[in-house]
Formats: sequence, structure tokens, C-alpha cells
Amino acid sequence: MADHQLWYDVPAEIWTDALPLGNGRLGAMVFGGIASERIQINEDTFWSGGPYRPVNEDAYDHLELVRQAIFEGRYAEAQQLASAHLMAKPIKQMSYQPIGDLMLTFNHGAAAVDYRRSLDLDAAIAFCSYEVGGVTFRREAFTASADGVLVLKVSASVPGALSMRIGLSSPQAGLVRSGDAGRFYISGRGKSEQGVDAALTFAVGARVTTKGGTATFVDGDISVEAADEVLIFLDAGTSFKRFDDVSGDPAALVEARLSAALARTFEDLRERHMAEHRRLYRALAIDLGSSEAADLPTDQRIANFAHADDPALAALYVQYGRYLIISSSRPGTQPANLQGIWNEELDPPWGSKYTANINLQMNYWLPAPANLAECLEPLVAMAEDLAETGRETARVHYRARGWVLHHNTDLWRATAPIDGPQWGLWPTGGVWLMVQLLETCDYLDDAEGMRRRLYPLAQGAARFILDVLVPLPGTSYLVTNPSLSPENVHPQGASICAGPAMDNQILRDFFTLLRPLAVAAGDDELLASIDATLPRLAPDRIGAAGQLQEWLEDWDMQAPEMDHRHVSHLYGVYPSWQINLTHTPSLAAAARKSLEIRGDDATGWGIGWRLNLWARLQDGDHAHEVLKLLLSPERSYKNLFDAHPPFQIDGNFGGAAGILEMLVQSSPSELHLLPALPSAWPKGKISGVRVRGGNTLDLTWKDGVPTVIKLVARRANRLHLRFAGVHQTIDLRADEARQLTFTGAAFI
Repeated sequence: MADHQLWYDVPAEIWTDALPLGNGRLGAMVFGGIASERIQINEDTFWSGGPYRPVNEDAYDHLELVRQAIFEGRYAEAQQLASAHLMAKPIKQMSYQPIGDLMLTFNHGAAAVDYRRSLDLDAAIAFCSYEVGGVTFRREAFTASADGVLVLKVSASVPGALSMRIGLSSPQAGLVRSGDAGRFYISGRGKSEQGVDAALTFAVGARVTTKGGTATFVDGDISVEAADEVLIFLDAGTSFKRFDDVSGDPAALVEARLSAALARTFEDLRERHMAEHRRLYRALAIDLGSSEAADLPTDQRIANFAHADDPALAALYVQYGRYLIISSSRPGTQPANLQGIWNEELDPPWGSKYTANINLQMNYWLPAPANLAECLEPLVAMAEDLAETGRETARVHYRARGWVLHHNTDLWRATAPIDGPQWGLWPTGGVWLMVQLLETCDYLDDAEGMRRRLYPLAQGAARFILDVLVPLPGTSYLVTNPSLSPENVHPQGASICAGPAMDNQILRDFFTLLRPLAVAAGDDELLASIDATLPRLAPDRIGAAGQLQEWLEDWDMQAPEMDHRHVSHLYGVYPSWQINLTHTPSLAAAARKSLEIRGDDATGWGIGWRLNLWARLQDGDHAHEVLKLLLSPERSYKNLFDAHPPFQIDGNFGGAAGILEMLVQSSPSELHLLPALPSAWPKGKISGVRVRGGNTLDLTWKDGVPTVIKLVARRANRLHLRFAGVHQTIDLRADEARQLTFTGAAFI
């Protein structure tokens, strides 16, 4: 299936050339070398430090002083005071860690020809093949979705042609090694950080079986001589059980999974793996057309995309995003972090954590429309953890009820403000997380069941925010203070402020989504608080330059970074629906002006957000120009990982979501077909895309016009279908499949 492959005619030279595998828990980066092969391993619970609570008992005593300084316009002073007294202790959180490397060294005596390596997204298998001295060598690797371990098969076209040395290592200190001719292990303890002692122990184990030849244990490695075929099974684990429990036995877990895998044949493991992966991956298909460019290696396609006709690369990018979320976020695993589950550095950029002022949320824009609702489960489970740990931060830092998350968290679910007030003193991370999850419910089969699960969490987030909103002097408004517009500096020499536009927009969404749930729960106290608070949130404002204001004050045109990567005040356009062309045209025009001022070029994830914004503004050709920026060597590595730079996976997820947003927009009021279709994609087809009401949509178009529309309802619902200026209401019964055609004036 060429439409589902990344492929290359040279081995990976650096980590961002390598090809990612993952089963949600176990991640691998496959380099495809010739003289040697490196497979770099991650395990999703392997982080530095251990259970800790970075609250600051000094914070509350200085909170009012900071608020007063902000209200009086002494912003730089307020930021200095906040830095000294309001931040977490320690000031940094823990980091996601690499756990090991599997190394294979081959005894090839001649140069290789006919080299090819590839990643089959549909099978979730990485391949590598080449010829040396008339012998074809082949490798295939997968992280078994059904059985949990990495499986690597090495074979040769001539019997007895395989000789290699197999090694297992880790960048972590204090390793213990053991093994014999068929198995070997490394184990140790993780890394201490920021004064928090390492609490996690870990184990990495491998089993080796050969067909023909011999295998011996030599100096901690396994040496294979004259084999026909070699199978390697690898697993890793840690002692992590929960953010407050590290009592697990990683060696026992690894041994159990490896033993279970060895009880099956390679063919059985492979088939079980592909079936489980395809259960999710094949839920959506997309075809935007093809061209000769689709036959080129993937790195060449990226280099050429801006000036070549290659719509199939955009479709591949969507499926790659889906592949990555399937590979890094499955029920029972940790959520996808800043790098999914792939990281080779002991000190990764931004700790490879969870940044909740855009990046964590962007990681999860894709699953609902991409028909991967199952991949949302780790985010829901994280929110349940944060509602526990965030209570202490709310109490200690604010004397507030409920729970809070600031702009970052980690495996240990730390929630206090970190890094510095110019980034971290933002109290609405938890509220945004709840908005996103509540908004997603409408796409699910069991929307009400998920809302019931989320309601206690949302209730706690509401109690916090209701306790910390304060009156804006001289007005009837209630505002967050201290806060900031992530992570931008305003012209008063600080980031810290009161009531930035993004906070007001998020809170409007939050209370609007929460209100009917409070009614259903009979929560009269919360309902009364919502009704008293919602009208007192400051409305969006249009500045003198015609832009949507980022702050309460008209500061935008004097801000130091006019091209700032964040477009926080445009949250109301995307992912929210508060600002749109139909119902708020003047605000939409102001948002467009702000977007023009910011510019299209940004970091990788910043471009991904801009892509969605231009799609929401229904400018398909401009959105396509933004996509060209994203799919360029400056913003996409050779393996299609998003280049912030450095690598951050949110750009992959945001970009893939943006392409879907160009084709289908499912708002609370309507289902809009082809709202931002660029002229570059005049015909195409998408099937399996999820929309509100729990419906699944298949859509075919030609000459920019829908030709076939198929809707499958999971539950009874009414939707308002739209294309261009044609609107039509359709009632669907539970489990009904309805096929429609567009006549130019109606859907029939």
C-alpha cells in the first residue's frame, strides 16, 4: 500500500531520520543501518525523579500583593514578586527519559546495493533490505500491539549467511547486566532531578532465537554465527504503578511479556499485531489525488512539496498523524507527551513533558475527528489524576476549592506553576483540559457516559476558577489575576497580567459546556455560580488596528514579538467556535487581522495551529500555503516528525487535524462540507471521519463539489448539513446509514 508508506533509499544518519514504532507503552526508533543497526527504546513510564509535590507554602501570603501590583499597572514589579514567591519548589519538573538501545553489528564484507527502508503505516512495521555480495538481507520490526513487546526478524536469502553481534545498552547510570546464550538483561535506577531522588527502577530484556547457526553469550553481548534467521524479542518496564506508587517489579513484568511472546510463532505475533493496529488505523481513509511525486522517497517529497503537485503527501501526513497517536496513546498507557513516546536525550527539550497551554491540547485535537476516540482514554485518565494532585496546589497557593493545573505537568502529575511567572503563572490549564474533553464527548458513541465520568472533574475545576476570579477595578467584570497570555510578552515589560482574552474565551466555553451538566446533576449551587459568573466575563475586544485584542488593553501593536509563535487570543476561532464567520463576522474579521499581523511562519506546532485557524476562516488556498510551510524541510524532519525545531509531536497532530478541518467542520450548529477546500485538491474522498452526534461521515467530491455523502448514526440525532450556501436539516435514527447526493440546490 504505497499510499501508507514512508520510504528511503539511504539509512538514517541521525535520530530524526529514524522510523518510529510504538504500541502506546513501548516506543522504538529504527535506524536501518547496514554495517550496524540501532533501535532506540523508550517506555512511557520512565521519567526522572519520583513522587513529589512541588507546592510553595509561601505563595498565598504574597498572592494579593501580586494582584494589586498588576491592577495598578506595575507589571514588571508584579512579575519579579511572583518569581520570588509564587512559583513551585522545585522550579522545574521531571523529564521523560530514554531507557535503552538494541544494537546489531553485522560482518558484511562488501558494499551494499539495492538499499531500501520503509515504515508501513497500515501494518505498523518497519522494513529494511539490501544486498551484499549476492545475498539479500532483510529486517522487519514491530512493537506488537497485541502482545506488548518489540519483535525483530533478521533474515538472509542464503542459508548460514547471518553473523552478527547483538548488544543491549542504556544511557542511564548504574546498570546491572546478566544473560546467557538466548537471553540478556540490563536493569538499574532512573535519574534524580531538581533535588528529587530517582524512585523508578527499570529493566530491559531481550530473548534471541536462531534458525541454524550458533548463539553464544560473550562479554555481555550475544554473538550469532552462520545463522539462516534470527528473531529478537525485546521489552522494557519500570516500577511505576501510579503517580504515588512505584512499587512495581519491572523485571517480572518484562519476563512475563517476553515469555508469553516466545510461546507464539513469529507469524502469529505479526498477524495479531497487524489485526489490532488495523482495527484502529483502518477506521479512516483519505484520498486527495496523486501524482508522479508520490513515487519519490519521502525525504524528497518533503523537499519538493512547496512547489510540486503532491496532494498524496498531505493525505499521508494525516495518516501519519493517526499512526503516531495510535502508537503513543492507547488505553492503559500514559498520554502522548511533547515527543509522543520517542526521546533519546537524558535532558530532552522542555523535559519532553506535558505543556498544557497549547501543546498537550494540540496532541489531542486529532483523535475525535480522525475516528480514534479510544486514543483519548489516557488523557481522561490523566485528568482524573490531576484532579487529585491539583487539589493541594489549589489549597496551598490560592486557598481555593477544587483543583488547578498551570502550564505544565509530568508523570508525577505536578500542577504548581513552574519555570518562571512569564511562562508558568497561568491558572487555566486544567480548565482548558476539561473544555477539550467535554467538547469531545459529542463525537463519541457513549457521549452521556463520558460526560458523567468527567462531571466530577469539571465540577472541581469550576470550584477552583470560581474561587480565584476577582473583580476588575472600575468594571463589573471578573478576571483571572495573576495570569498571562501564553507565552507572550506585552509592551509593559512582562507577560503577567489580568484577564487575557484567552482566559475569558476558555471560561466562556467551560461554563457554557458545564451548565447543562449541572442542571442534569441537580447541582443548584454550581448552577447559580455559573449564572452569576458567565455574564461577568469580559467580552472579546477589537483594537484600533482592527485586530482581536490579546489583552484587555489595546497593546497588540506595541508587543515586542509581533510574530509570536502562540496565537492564544485566537483560541475563540479554533479550537473554540465562539468566533466564526456566520455568527460573529466582525470578530472573525478582527481575528483574521490578528492572524495576518502574526504571520504564517512560526514553530512547527505554531504553523499547525495557524493551519486550523485559516481553515476555520474558510480560506482554503491560504490554509494550503500554510501547509506548504509545515511540509517543508525546515518544519518536517526526514521521518516526517514535526520540527519545532527541535522535534515536538504536537505539530504532527495539529497539522493532521488542520487538513481534516479543511475538508469537514463539525460545529455545534452545523456540519459544513468542504469549508476550506483548496484549489489544489479539486477531487478526493474521505471516509470514516467522525462528526458531532456520534456520526461517521464518508464524503466524495469532484470539481470542488460533493458528489456522495454517507452518514452513519451511532445514536438518534439531528444535524444541519451545509455546503456553500445550501443548508438542510437531516434527522437520523440510531444505527441508520443514510446516503445523499448534492444536486446543487439540495441534499437528496
